[in-house]
Amino acid sequence: MKTGDGRRIEGCTSMAPSSPIVFSVRRSPPELVVPAEKTRNELKRLSDIDDQEGLRFQLPFIMFYSNNNPLMLQKDPVKVVREALAKALVYYYPLAGRLREGHNRKLTVDCTGEGILFVEAEADITLEQLADTIQPPCPYIDELLHDVPGSNAILGCPLLLIQVTRLLCGGFILAVRLNHTISDSLGLVHFLNTVSEMANGADAPSQQPVWQREIFSARDPPRITCVHHEYEEQVIDNNNTTAILMEDSMVHWSFFFGPKEMRSIRGHLPPHLRTSSTFEILSACLWRCRTIALQFDPNEVVRLSPMINARGKQGIQVPDGYYGNAFAFPTAVTKAGLLCENPLEYALEMVKKKKSEMSEEYIRSVADLLVIKGRPKYTTAGNYLVADTTRVGFGAIDFGWGKPVYGGPSGAIPFISFYASFRNSKGEDGVVVPIWLPLPVMERFQQELLKIIDQKPNRIMSML
Repeated sequence: MKTGDGRRIEGCTSMAPSSPIVFSVRRSPPELVVPAEKTRNELKRLSDIDDQEGLRFQLPFIMFYSNNNPLMLQKDPVKVVREALAKALVYYYPLAGRLREGHNRKLTVDCTGEGILFVEAEADITLEQLADTIQPPCPYIDELLHDVPGSNAILGCPLLLIQVTRLLCGGFILAVRLNHTISDSLGLVHFLNTVSEMANGADAPSQQPVWQREIFSARDPPRITCVHHEYEEQVIDNNNTTAILMEDSMVHWSFFFGPKEMRSIRGHLPPHLRTSSTFEILSACLWRCRTIALQFDPNEVVRLSPMINARGKQGIQVPDGYYGNAFAFPTAVTKAGLLCENPLEYALEMVKKKKSEMSEEYIRSVADLLVIKGRPKYTTAGNYLVADTTRVGFGAIDFGWGKPVYGGPSGAIPFISFYASFRNSKGEDGVVVPIWLPLPVMERFQQELLKIIDQKPNRIMSML
């Protein structure tokens, strides 16, 4: 079985890579799960935030469940989840449709009711044997989320692929592949919460889904009113980072930040900044370490694009139950030399400033820009995108067997890291961050991180 090259550096530094675990997964032929009742056949437009080029990809998530509920011992998780999916799709019926592209690359959901892809599987391993390998990056994602041939295009394909894998211990693994144009991670959790409610006997969702994609559609006429470094055109990639981050030598490691590590990082900040959020501090720290590791020319322009949720922000009215993409990524820009030579607070101040820029006017300006400029992709030259999923709610989704031992993203993408909640083998709750980098860059990145969290490299490196 393919195990991948993911390493987990617990406490950022204190644990050697896990030994490869070999097990077999047997899968039934994929099937389509359709809504349990007849649904409306109609066309529904995505928002102009939804259908931008940078979201036209498939995003995987994974949840690991033990079997701690004696009432569920005789129940089959595959059957329970499959039936609950069909019931939930009655309310989330656009997810059972297919995407079509129209004028100016505008995406529309054709609500055909064709269904989502579902794969039944079983593995000859227990959750206990998987141990720490359940944290991202998941080295077994190709087995636990089978890429059904012909299913991964953006247009004309199922919008969700779900695989439920039974384990020998009675637990199971639920993996999801989401067409990102249809929803963000919080929207996916809305849907999965409805699935879990149906699995537990509910007749209707406690929170009704809301479409209303016009909330994030461009104005008429569209007008760009804010500066958007994230979509800058004709950016010269002097450091060739775009090519570097697509090399064959890329490795996929993750770093765990528990209470001790966060105290160490906060200790490098002046008192008035130590109360900043974990997301702000980690973003600043990782950006700085990553920039140093990539060895940019001091005059090279570098960027950090934190993905900021629009829900709950002042002036932005997003209804409860909205399951479309509702975020933007205001981008910090500076020269590599300034970022690397200044103390950590320099990066943190920029992160906080960009986070504060999220407003109704900002996200409307983004939607207008996307329409005016033909739905461009975000800039990749010298850019690092970070997204926080720690409060999204994957860890609370209960299909009857209890909450997942881990629930969240399965790993990183070359330009993007996702922060996820995780409890390590010591019982410490913290944040795990998977990162893709070429091996020599990753090793330099780890060394820079060690300096900030006050660890001794000689002790650590001897363990790797």
